[in-house]
Amino acid sequence: MPQPPPKYRAPALDKGLDILELLAAAPAPMSMREIADRIGRSSSEIFRMMQVLEGRGYIARDAGDSFALTNRLFILGMERPPVRSMVETAFPVMHRLADRVRQPCHLVVPSQEQIVVIARVDAPGDLGFVVRVGHRRPLENSTSGLVLFAFQNQETRERWLAMLGKGKPAASLAGFVRRASSVRNQGYASAPSKMVDGVVDLSAPLIVHDHAVGALTIPFIERRSGGAKVDEVIAQLREAASEVSRQLTMYGAS
Repeated sequence: MPQPPPKYRAPALDKGLDILELLAAAPAPMSMREIADRIGRSSSEIFRMMQVLEGRGYIARDAGDSFALTNRLFILGMERPPVRSMVETAFPVMHRLADRVRQPCHLVVPSQEQIVVIARVDAPGDLGFVVRVGHRRPLENSTSGLVLFAFQNQETRERWLAMLGKGKPAASLAGFVRRASSVRNQGYASAPSKMVDGVVDLSAPLIVHDHAVGALTIPFIERRSGGAKVDEVIAQLREAASEVSRQLTMYGAS
């Protein structure tokens, strides 16, 4: 559904938000000229705004005089009470899970058409695949995103699909939707990592009031000796996700 036009305009604020949203989606740092071209402004129009954003710590300049988003916005988002409550609730459970299965785990929430990692616990010992806090990926390109999508109501699914489908053929997400239906029936997702060979992503939903508010995910690496097998890890993961879900429901998360 298209957004209604704003009742009031704040040109300077619009300009700053355009810059931040562009850099948030950019795969690499961008020069001031590139930023200006992409948002339909001249370099002179955005010069002062870039200086202010850099001075406030929202963007940073590299040695090549290009700009990238810092993690300041992410830190601000983490201070929102529902997010902070979720991390505080999940963290002890995640530590116990990592100790039991000797695998790392991370906590993921939706952010528009993407997933974002908001907490992680490393595997005990010196072997494990690490996903950094703040990492983002499109929903349809991650196992965590598949789980988050699978456990939503139809209205939320349709809204997310509208965002995911921008500029894509109508049928391009059909496979994603089919997989989501299977995941919902199964109660969890298990799929080879799309980024790293040898890693199997295991993910289970955190359910509050009949929908997923997050996903608990293990990038599973099978050890040659002494490690839990994948079926045991899945069982432990689902138990941990259920425990976090119960606590979040009790605390009134939404």
